[in-house]
Amino acid sequence: MNPYLGYEIAVAAVVVYGLVVYALWRSGRVGPDRNLTLFGPALMLKTGRGRAALDRWGRFVRFWTGVSDLGVALAAIAMAAIVALLLVGAVVSTRITAAQAPPVTEALGLPGINPVIPLGYGILALVVGIVLHELCHGVVARSQKIGVKSLGILWCVVPVGAFVEQDDKEMMAASRRKRDRVAAAGVLANFVLAIVFFLALSGLVAGSVAPNASGVGIAAVEPTLNGHPTPAANASLAAGDIVTMLNGTATPTLSAFESAIAKTVPGGTYSLAYYSTANGSIATTTVQLTTDPSNHTRGFLGVEVYGLTPTQLRQILVNPFASSSGPLTGGVYWLILPLATLEPITTPTSSFYHLVGPLAGASPVGFWIGANVLYWLAWMNLLLGLSNALPLVPLDGGLLFRDFAASVAARLRKGWSEARLESFASRASVVASLLILVLLAWQFVVPRLG
Repeated sequence: MNPYLGYEIAVAAVVVYGLVVYALWRSGRVGPDRNLTLFGPALMLKTGRGRAALDRWGRFVRFWTGVSDLGVALAAIAMAAIVALLLVGAVVSTRITAAQAPPVTEALGLPGINPVIPLGYGILALVVGIVLHELCHGVVARSQKIGVKSLGILWCVVPVGAFVEQDDKEMMAASRRKRDRVAAAGVLANFVLAIVFFLALSGLVAGSVAPNASGVGIAAVEPTLNGHPTPAANASLAAGDIVTMLNGTATPTLSAFESAIAKTVPGGTYSLAYYSTANGSIATTTVQLTTDPSNHTRGFLGVEVYGLTPTQLRQILVNPFASSSGPLTGGVYWLILPLATLEPITTPTSSFYHLVGPLAGASPVGFWIGANVLYWLAWMNLLLGLSNALPLVPLDGGLLFRDFAASVAARLRKGWSEARLESFASRASVVASLLILVLLAWQFVVPRLG
């Protein structure tokens, strides 16, 4: 099988897309006044259909006004939090080496480009998040009596999102408060969706998943060391098994497992208990450990284990804020599961569990696909909400920051005209955007300068 087949198909799809767009442009079917418009490399497919639905949903003015006012407050908090994180990241980046620096591909939160975000789950979650984000913009705009010119989808080789095009003149003529409600609506929608999908995943895992045993999960087994089978390979250990005891010491956590290994010596023979995925039960055996290549004073088993045990991983998926490590650490663990290769949950990770409750007879493969979808819907919506809260033009946060700056200036400079306030706010938003771009690039560039 051709190992480059996937890349060849991707390149062919991009070429075909480019040729189709070029042909449409040459025929005059693509343009600012057409239903087909270019937005960078993406094709905007516009339609007036759906505006009546936005009017119907937006007629609950009090509700949407109250909700979007909450969105403005949340967006301001998110803006401050994400800027603070970027500042912390800038400081940290001065203390790490080029080898420790994040890859440049992580600068973009796009599935298939960012190595952390899986292509299939990422595209699905991104499309859902953007569609509902834009839909909320449109509903709140109509509730504030701001016109919507068109709705549509963004197409760039494949569908990548949606948009709701507000009437720019009515948007800029509206009061700052109304504009801010519309801008914050998308951020609020993403945060609400993140919470909804998070709770759905929590309930699903809590009622349907149980670890096969209490111990450390094996991610991989090293087959040989110095040309000889490792003790783990000799004992027929496999990825997906769970080590529950070594030399009579229970290993319910990674630290307990490492402590048990630290007490062994090269050449020593020790008892080992583990849950065998192949047999579906606890097995016991003895292993003669070899010399650890990184520490010649202790034994070497030959397994790679996950930092989170199956029990801890389940706890993080159900309620990270109840983690034994504390709510903050638990929340961080939930966010970085993809970095630890623990999400999406597939083999061997899924082998650590069995299904219980009403879904006990369900297909484990289908179950974990559904659970992964919920995780990525929550994860991507949180990312979209935080990203759009950045004070960066043309993001929602850029408009909000512009109006925040004008409001602050109006209180401090009461003699300024509205035109001067708007001019100041525009310059402030440009400066803020440049600073954010510098901070975003800083963590990728600075470590590589040393």
